Amino acid sequence: MKLTRLFTTTALATGAALVVSLGAAVPATASAKHDRNVEHAQAAYAAMQQYLYTVDGSSLYLERTVPTEEDQKYSYEWPFSQAHVATLDLTGIPGRVGRSFTDDLADRKVGQERYWNAGGGSTGLPGYDSYVRPPRGQGGDMFYDDNEWVALAKVQEYLATGDTAALNRAKRLFDLVASGWDTDASHAAPGGVFWTQAPWSQDRNTVSTMPGAELATRLYLITKKKSYLDWAQRSVAWTDKHLLAPNGLYWDHIGLDGTIEKTQWSYNQGVSLGAHALLYQATGDRAYLKQAKAIASKSLAFYAQDGRLERQPMFFNSIYFKNLLLLESITGGHVYRDAMQAYADNQWADVRDPATDLFPVDGAPTTLLDQAAMTQIYATLAWPRGKASILY
Repeated sequence: MKLTRLFTTTALATGAALVVSLGAAVPATASAKHDRNVEHAQAAYAAMQQYLYTVDGSSLYLERTVPTEEDQKYSYEWPFSQAHVATLDLTGIPGRVGRSFTDDLADRKVGQERYWNAGGGSTGLPGYDSYVRPPRGQGGDMFYDDNEWVALAKVQEYLATGDTAALNRAKRLFDLVASGWDTDASHAAPGGVFWTQAPWSQDRNTVSTMPGAELATRLYLITKKKSYLDWAQRSVAWTDKHLLAPNGLYWDHIGLDGTIEKTQWSYNQGVSLGAHALLYQATGDRAYLKQAKAIASKSLAFYAQDGRLERQPMFFNSIYFKNLLLLESITGGHVYRDAMQAYADNQWADVRDPATDLFPVDGAPTTLLDQAAMTQIYATLAWPRGKASILY
């Protein structure tokens, strides 16, 4: 089954509508869609637990269902964090289903701390290493985007439950992210957050700067501490100046010499529209909302062409669509949700292995990152519409 998307001239001009057709299928009722998404979320999660969760008491996962020679014993932090977020998203499903994942979420928190480096990286501030810390692993470099995903999940948990420990961890991680800001005026386009503390990369990325802006804005909305808002606005302004392409979408990163890597990944569009949407909520400045809606409209049109969306990594698309849901919690309507639902249904029909409920790509072993991404997509589609306001 292939997705067919029809864009009207008015829709492309205003960003107001996207029509998504799944062949000649009869439209499902809202209740039927909800039940289907709950069922698919549970199935995707069950497969993740059956084929990727370790049984050695570590509360950790494998990197993929069939390890390669390059894989280590456990997954890297980035995929683990997305399994953590997937479990958190499942707890957001209303009623008994959501409550049934409470113990699993507690287990994810245990596993998450296996990556915690209390001694800090190159800036001396604590955060999550890219690999499991001793005694179960050797640790690894710190990546700022890795830590931003965890921090945003902690904020989501706080907004859902009022857990102040989660909020305090998010604040500590923001301090780490802020320490990654480029302050060297001799660099081309000085500013932005570096991707990693590792010496082999000095890139400043959309995906290390814009999620930091989302985090800072969330913390401002919670605490009303103006320094968070100032940091978020500076980050968005820097990214808009240096990594916003003429087509209205965002490039990936810029090097110290000013060289730009111009791939336009879907998650870069997601975190950018999300940052603008949150800044609109924080400031009331409609210019931010206008830009968020423009990114949404232009990116939907861009990824509808030539099968581009299906060629994006599933995790990138989960971040993209969840930020669209965040925006739609402000704007109202159902355009973005419909696009996300169409993608979810297509993945279920065309990518999922019906024998296992895993999501392999081109016959390769399923990765934890992809399985967690699809679990997130189905789980958040099963949320009440208004609850999407706490997503990133």
